Formats: sequence, structure tokens, C-alpha cells
Amino acid sequence: MIPAFRFEPVELPPECEALRAEVREFIAGELAAGLWVPNSDFGSHRSAAFSRRLGERGWIGMTWPKRYGGGERSMLERYVVTEELLAAGAPVGSHWIADRQSAPLLLRYGTEEQRLAFLPGIARGEIFFCIGMSEPDSGSDLASIRTRAVPVAGGYEVTGTKIWTSYAHESHYAITLVRTGPPGADRHEGLSQLILDLKAPGITIRPIINLAGDHDFNEVVLDRVFVPTDRLVGREGEGWRQVTSELAFERSGPERFLSSFQLLVELIRSRSRAADRRGGRAHDRASLHLAAHVVVDRRQAAGGRDAQPRSRPRQGSRQCLRAQGSRSCAPVGAEPVSSRQWSVREGTG
Repeated sequence: MIPAFRFEPVELPPECEALRAEVREFIAGELAAGLWVPNSDFGSHRSAAFSRRLGERGWIGMTWPKRYGGGERSMLERYVVTEELLAAGAPVGSHWIADRQSAPLLLRYGTEEQRLAFLPGIARGEIFFCIGMSEPDSGSDLASIRTRAVPVAGGYEVTGTKIWTSYAHESHYAITLVRTGPPGADRHEGLSQLILDLKAPGITIRPIINLAGDHDFNEVVLDRVFVPTDRLVGREGEGWRQVTSELAFERSGPERFLSSFQLLVELIRSRSRAADRRGGRAHDRASLHLAAHVVVDRRQAAGGRDAQPRSRPRQGSRQCLRAQGSRSCAPVGAEPVSSRQWSVREGTG
């Protein structure tokens, strides 16, 4: 018998719940207008127009200082917006990297000129970033990169290749890890980060088509690309400390579990139907029970009715799914969709 997971309810401040209602109303309007179809893959689900609409509402760069286009709102408020957008399967991918890690990196290590040049456009949903880290033959050994930035008059000349660069073909800039000096005794020495304009001469972006036939990843070839000195992020030679800081932003985001929300909802529905058909076998009840408790205890932002309602839930309640005597509760969600619309995918820079 699998023991139940129990999560104590958390009460957020009133301003967070008011914001949650505002986001849900916005999402409902978007869906009613048919502007996009929900999708569980937040990275590949992208719409520049949607990002601009979020920017108009102040929902990108929410915690940043106002002088950089931010809203100076709390991290809890940002979390509420993030939770609702991901649970709804909204097309947030275009601005996601810039909002999640590129701008925070510039806030921590960038110059005032860099912040003023890039952050307001990111907050408006108009400037998108990708990540230039991984290289051919390096695997997960990031310190072994060979892309070099040689000092020249007014800046650097960059030559090398980056691979698995997610959405470089749809981005404007890439914060790129390069080698500006020899590794020395510590291989982490001699690394720096540069902001590359992806329209600059000498940059070739080649698509990498995955097994599903989709174009998410790219190989980015840099052939003597000139990068001005003022596009150096932080201090020369401090790239390793900075890039691991950036990766902390990337790997700690709530999308690591919230992007699977739609998949869990569909799992609950499918296992519930299977349990009903089979008379509630033990393995059906166990999987349903586990999945229902793992799902975040909240109503799915898209609203709508359950595929096979067991009872009519009250507003904001959980829909309870029954499997021969066991009772497991899950959020009320949107209309079920074909499994072809849902996927789990992970990439890197």
C-alpha cells in the first residue's frame, strides 16, 4: 500500500491571490479568443506576440528595479504568475531564458550600460536570449570548452562552435562562455562571458532536427566574430563563477516540476477511466492515488469541465476521482487533449 503524500496548505498574501485571479482571467480570455493551444513543453511552446502581451502587463521582469523596466514586485508574486502560466500550458518559451537567467545574470554581474541596454527590452517581451555553453566533444565537461576570444582593437575576436543551443534561430542575443586565457593549474581559469549579437557577421546558425522532427536545437559556428569590449559580462577570467551562478538560476526554477502539470492531469484522467473499466484493480488505484497527490493542489488556470465528471465541484475546489472505494483528489482542469500535444523535453545551452 502506497502511503498518501500530504502537503500542508499554504496561504499566500492577499495581493498574490488577487494577482492569481487576474492571471487566470487573462489566460481565460486568451484561450477563448483561440490565440494559442495549451502545451506541456514550456520551452518549445513559443509566441513572440504572447511574450509582448505579458510584457505589456508587467509580467516579465517582475522583481527587477523599475529603472530597468521591472515592476519591483515580490518573488511570491512572480511565482504566482509563473505557476499559472505553466499550469495553463501557455506559450512562454520566447522570453523564458532571458527572464529566468540572462537578465538576473546581468543584474548581478553586468554593467549599468548593459542593464539599461537589454533589460527594458526583455521586460517588454521584445528581446530574447539563448545560452552559449555546450560545445562539440565536450559532453558535460563545460570547463573543456575551446571557443576562444582573442583581444583585438576595441574588443574580442571570437572563434569556435557551440552546440545544442536551444532556439538560437529565434533569439537576438546569446550570453556565451569563451576562453580568454589559458586554463593554468585550474581548468576553470581563463573563462569569460560575452554577449553575442546573433546577427553579427561571422555567425552561422545550423539547425539540429530532433527525432520528433522538431527544430529546437542548433549548432552555432563562430568565425572571427567581433564582440565589443563593452559586451564583456563581469570580469575577464571570472566566467566559471558567473556561469555556475547562471546555471543556478536555470536549474532551480519552478518549471522543473510545473511544466509537467498537464501531463499529471492527463495521467489522473486516463488511470481513473482505466480503473472504472477494470473494476478498480489495485495497480490502477495505486497509480491514481499517487498521481493525484503529486499534482499541485490548485485548479488548473484554464478552467473548464472534467472529462468524466464524478461530481460537480465548487469553485476553486478539487475534483475527486474514485477508483472502487479509494478517493483521490486532483485539480479541476481544462478539456482533455490528445497525448500528441504533450511532451517532456529538456535542453541545454
